[in-house]
Formats: sequence, C-alpha cells, structure tokens
Amino acid sequence: MCVGSLQPRLLISVLFSIVCQFQENQDLLIKCISQDLGFSGGKPVVACVIYRCLLRWRSFEVERTNVFDRIIQTIASVVEAQDNTDVLAYWLSNTSTLSLLLQRTLKASGTASSTPQRRRTASSPLYGRVSQGLRASPQSSVSSLNSRGLCRLNDLRQVEAKYPALLFKQQLTAFLEKIYGMIRDNLKKEISPLLGLCIQAPKTSRQSSIKGRIHANAVSQKALIAHWQSIVKSLNKYLKIMKANYVPSLLIRTVFTQTFSFINVQLFNSLLLRRECCSFSNGEFVKSGLSELEQWCVEATEEYVGSAWEELKHIRQAVRFLVTHQKPKKTMNEITKELCHVLSIQQLYRISTMYWDDKYGTHTVSTDVS
Repeated sequence: MCVGSLQPRLLISVLFSIVCQFQENQDLLIKCISQDLGFSGGKPVVACVIYRCLLRWRSFEVERTNVFDRIIQTIASVVEAQDNTDVLAYWLSNTSTLSLLLQRTLKASGTASSTPQRRRTASSPLYGRVSQGLRASPQSSVSSLNSRGLCRLNDLRQVEAKYPALLFKQQLTAFLEKIYGMIRDNLKKEISPLLGLCIQAPKTSRQSSIKGRIHANAVSQKALIAHWQSIVKSLNKYLKIMKANYVPSLLIRTVFTQTFSFINVQLFNSLLLRRECCSFSNGEFVKSGLSELEQWCVEATEEYVGSAWEELKHIRQAVRFLVTHQKPKKTMNEITKELCHVLSIQQLYRISTMYWDDKYGTHTVSTDVS
C-alpha cells in the first residue's frame, strides 16, 4: 500500500486503523506523519495520531523504545530543511498540541525520570506560558481536541512515564521553541529593512512655489506611509498563515508582542542616535505611521495581538515629545510624570538636546528643565 497516494479522508481512516494495532506499524506511522495531513475540526491530525498511537502502544511506560527518536528525527528532517513560514506554522501547531497533551498525560515515576524533570523546571518562559495556559483551563483546552474522535477526553489519563517518554517531552518542547523562534525571527528579518525607512521623514526638494512645496510634501508623506503599510502587510501575512494553521492564539500573541518590542527598540534607538530624526516634522511622520500599527492591532483583535501595542510605549512617548507645542513652558514634572513617564531622565535629556523644529522654528525645553 502506498500511503502517499491515498486521499486525505482515506489516509486519516488508515491512520486510525493502525492505532489499535501493535508497534510493528511504526514504519507506517513515521511515513504518514512526514506528510502534511492537515487538520480535522481545527486540530492538527499528526499531533493527535502520534498521541493516540503512543498511548495505545503504551510507549510512555516502557524503559526502552526507539519510537520517540524516530518521531523526533522525522520532525527534525522536515523542519530543519524548511524556511517556509507556512510549513513552520503547521509544525508549530502540531508540536504545541502534542506538548499540551503530554503535559496533561505524563507524570514522572522513579529515579529514572529525575534528569528530564530537572530540565523541565529550567525550561524557557515560552514553554512555561504554554503549560500555564493549559493548567489555567485544562478542561476547555483538552476538550477542544475532542474533534471527530481524534483525541477523546477519556484517553487523557495520567500514566507513569519512564525516562524515554520524559526525554521525548523535553525534545518536543525544544522543537516547539525552535519553530516558534524561526517564525518570529523571519518576521523580524522581513520588516527590519523597512524600519530604517520609517524613522526619518523623506527629504523633499526645494520648490520655488508654495504649491510645489505642498505637492512635494504630499509625495514624501505618501512614500513614508507606504513603508509603514508594508510592515502592516507583513504582519497580516504572518497572522493569516498562523491562523490558517490553527496555531494557538497564545503563541500568536507572543509572536506579535515580541515583534512589536523589536520595532520599539529599533525605532527608539534610531531616534536617540541620529539628530536629524529628532525634528518636529519627523515626529509627525512617525506618529502617522504608528497610527497604522495601532489600527492594525484593533483590526487583528486582542485575541491574536494581546498587549503588542503597549510594547511601543517608548517610541510613542518620544514622538509625543517631538510633536508637543510650547515645550519651553513645560515643567520637569509635566514632562517626566505626564508627557513621557516611561522614559528615563537620560533618554529625555538626549532627545531634548537633539530636538530641532524644522516646521515652526520653536525651541526645545527651557534651560531650567534641561
């Protein structure tokens, strides 16, 4: 029988037929999971089939087995040969689902499990958030996998896991974190070249007439907004891919929260390092660009974006300072407590000393403040 030639529905039927059989079917399982089996009821078929097979074969409870190594090697061969975000999102969905199932099912037993147990307690914050999400609402998280019998709730009993199973759990967690990092870093790489174009207002050629200057400024502003819109386009693309692959919303939120933190650092550091960026006009341009990101956050909804917008607080307050009128009249308390409360004194000092008004010719803060 050639598994690869089967239709999706028939393939899934074949997969479920091997669940009730013995470990001689490892080869068929490995061959099946190396393919894109898609989703059933919004749940990744590969993760649920692996889990059902391992549970039925009692693989979690044996002292020696090579099935875990074969599964990990299969995942590694597919993931490490890919830089395709769609493929990565597919495996992020599978590894996260399988990790949650194992978190609910496996419990350490005896001294043989001591080493992987110690590793688990030192695991990364990302895995901790995934596990915490499961513990916070175990019934809803697990029962959502009860689609078309893929992972029945009564199968999620705890078993005394031996060392190979606990080690498999750690290896799977490592892949989850690796795949997550690859997706996040790919997004950062995609938008990074655009950020340098977003921080500084485009220079306009000198025009002899007012009409000419107005037209030149309009063209420049359109060019700048285009860079911000390209960033939004990338954000939308990644959101669409992760949603299509049913990546847990917790992981999607974390991707965008960390990406917005990256945007904040890049823009804010550029502002502090380049005097030409600390102008009134540039503040206006960046403010209009940030509004594009804010609108995207609203449309993407809090479920998938979370607190990503709050990660931009440093660049938002720096821009607020640049476009604030009558800076000489602002007191130290007004600036540090109301206008820019998240910025340090050193950061405010640098921005205020580099500030220049290329639009109205106004001055920076008073000498008493500076």
